[in-house]
Amino acid sequence: MTLGRLFRRKTFDHGVHPRDFKDLTSGLAIRRLPFAPRLTLLLSQHAGAPSRPLVRPGQEVVRGEPVAEAAGYVSVPLHAPATGVVRGIELVATAQGPKAPAILLDVYQGASQEILYEAPPDLQNLSREDLQGLLQGTGIVGLGGAAFPTHVKLRPPEDAVLDTLIANGCECEPYLTCDHRIMLERTDDLIAGTQLMMRALDVHRAMIGVEDNKRDAVKAIRSKIPANSGISVHAVETKYPQGAEKMLIESLLRRQVPSGGLPSAVGVAVFNVGTLAAIGDLLPRGRGLVERLVTVSGTGVSRPGNYLVPLGTPVRYLLEHAGAKPEAHEVILGGPMMGMSVASLDVPVTKGMSGMVVLEQRHSDLKPRQVFPCIHCARCVEACPMHLNPSLMGQLAAKREYTTVAQEHHLFDCFECGCCSYVCPSNIPLVQYFRIAKAINREQAA
Repeated sequence: MTLGRLFRRKTFDHGVHPRDFKDLTSGLAIRRLPFAPRLTLLLSQHAGAPSRPLVRPGQEVVRGEPVAEAAGYVSVPLHAPATGVVRGIELVATAQGPKAPAILLDVYQGASQEILYEAPPDLQNLSREDLQGLLQGTGIVGLGGAAFPTHVKLRPPEDAVLDTLIANGCECEPYLTCDHRIMLERTDDLIAGTQLMMRALDVHRAMIGVEDNKRDAVKAIRSKIPANSGISVHAVETKYPQGAEKMLIESLLRRQVPSGGLPSAVGVAVFNVGTLAAIGDLLPRGRGLVERLVTVSGTGVSRPGNYLVPLGTPVRYLLEHAGAKPEAHEVILGGPMMGMSVASLDVPVTKGMSGMVVLEQRHSDLKPRQVFPCIHCARCVEACPMHLNPSLMGQLAAKREYTTVAQEHHLFDCFECGCCSYVCPSNIPLVQYFRIAKAINREQAA
C-alpha cells in the first residue's frame, strides 16, 4: 500500500467549500419551543401517499394520539403534537406553493402537554417484519430533509444483499447544526436507534460518518459505542455535498452507486443521525413522532438556536421566538444550498424541515440578479459531484430539449445539490433549469 493511499482522507471527487456559518448555533444547546395557539398538520409531510384523517372537527385529542393513518405502504401516520381540539380539516398554504389538506389543531394552553398516548412493545421478541410495522406506526420519516418513510428502507429489492448501515452525520449544508447537537446531546438515542436498525436489516456493521469540523461529535459518539457492537465512527472531509448519501458511501466504502440505482445496489442502507436518534427514542416507548429539531440561524434573527419544535408550528411563530429583526429580508427553509425561499410565513413546520435561515437583504443578494451568457469556463463540470456536464445540460434545458437532456445526459442523476449554480460566474440558474426539465419529463412519462 502506498503512503498516499494509507493517509488518504475519506472524501469524494469534486464538490465545493462554501463558508459554513455554523459557529452561529453549533455551540448552542437544544431548547424547547413553546406551543403555538394553533398547529397546522399537513397530511402530506412525507414522500408517498398523504395520510388519511382519523379525526373530525370538534374532536378532542391528547398529545401523541394518532390523528391520521397511513394510506398505503409508502405512507405514514400522523400524531397529535399537542393536547387540544380539532378545529377543522382545510386546504392551507405550503412551502412548495400549491395548497394541501391539513388538520387544524387548537392547543389547550393550560394542559401539561405530557405525552399520554404510548404502547411500549416487547422489542426483544419481535421479528424483522414486526419491527417494520412498528416503525411505520411511529410516523418516522427521513429527518435529514428527504422525508422518505423510514420503514420502506427495511425492505430492499429482493436481489439486494445488504452488509452495511451508514449513519449520516455530515450535515454539510451551511448554517444547519441540529444533527451536530443531536450527536452531542442525544448520543445514547443515536446508538440505540442504530442497533435497532442493524437488527431490522440483519447487518452486522454500522459506520457513522461525521465531517471533520465536528470532532467533538466524533469523540462523543466513540465514547458511547458498546464493545463488539459492529458500530464505528469515522471523520470524513468537510466538503459540500458530503452529506449526500451517494457521496458518503463513496467516501466511507469506496463504492459507487450505479446510475439510476439505490444504495441497496451496493449493499448499503443510509439513515440520517436524527432519524436514528428518533427511532432509538420513540420505538422502545411505542410513541409517535410529534416534534423535531430545527436550526434557526442567519443574520436576520437575534436569538439563533436549535429549537425542539412541535410539528405544525407556523413559521411565523418560530420566527417571533427566534427574534426576527426588522432588517430580515429572506426566509429559507432548509439550508441555503438546497433550501427554498418561502413567500408566506404562515406555512407550518413539517417532518422534513431541518432548518430555517433568515437573512438580511445585504446578505441575501450577494450575487447579481442579472444572468449572463455561459463563458464555457467548466467550473460547474469541475464542481459537480456526479460528474455531469451542467453547462451543456443547462443550455439544452434552456432550449427546451427536455427529452435529450434526460436520455442522453443523465438528468435524473442530478440531485440538485446546487454546486453548479454556486460556482457559475455567469449566475445561470442551472438547478432551476434542471428542476423544470425533470418536471416536464415526469409529466410526459405520466
